[in-house]
Amino acid sequence: MFTQERYQYIIDKLNKEGKVLVKDLSNEFQMSESMIRKDLQVLEKKNLLQRTYGGAICKKSSIIPCESFGYRIDKKREEKEVVAKKAVELIRECETVFLDVSTISYLIAQHVIQQNMDITIISNMYEISTLIPEKGKTGFIFIGGDYSPIVGGSIGSYTCENIKKYRCNKAFLGCAGINLSDGTVSTTISEDASTKRTIIEVSEEHYLLMLGEKFGVNGSFPFSNLEDYIGVITNTIPDDEVKHVLADYSVKII
Repeated sequence: MFTQERYQYIIDKLNKEGKVLVKDLSNEFQMSESMIRKDLQVLEKKNLLQRTYGGAICKKSSIIPCESFGYRIDKKREEKEVVAKKAVELIRECETVFLDVSTISYLIAQHVIQQNMDITIISNMYEISTLIPEKGKTGFIFIGGDYSPIVGGSIGSYTCENIKKYRCNKAFLGCAGINLSDGTVSTTISEDASTKRTIIEVSEEHYLLMLGEKFGVNGSFPFSNLEDYIGVITNTIPDDEVKHVLADYSVKII
């Protein structure tokens, strides 16, 4: 097979499957993995794909768009419930927990209230307030600031100043995705990124909440790196490529 034919095969496979792995292409072409990596480097320079750890993903699917909170809350709810239940199992009585603005955080709050857990929840997501019963052990602190209907909570400089007044045992953060090539964790709005960074600063332990489809996907604004987290809480067992990346950063798969 000629070089250009090989390039076209890789692009066609990406368009069909969304990603390619170096080891798989090496077997298919009966070529060394180093040669395949060079092919991927060439195609990345032509802006036709984005290289990741162990392979590449479609360039057109590497950036996730903004979606409103109201739209996101009912999207893939069953999968998000799996993540939320796993997160609740990590919370201990009498802890102070920060729930970042995310649809999964909203579901976590639902489960905490249903179980009447004796903890304090701090959040910049006002939607949680609609869940609070008249009587219960769970305490709530809401962070003020500029409300973003897209994000679904308060974000920005004033919010960050208010967050700095508190200290938390654990923080659960949502994200747009993780770049597998450099471990960057990102979101889609700049003020949300700065707010998430502040949440990380005031919390002892940090956990990422995400569906498995967000591995290898990028938002526009990085706010942290995988090395900042104890674990990634997800709904499925990731493939070997993702497992290797998380292992390199000593991040648990939960």
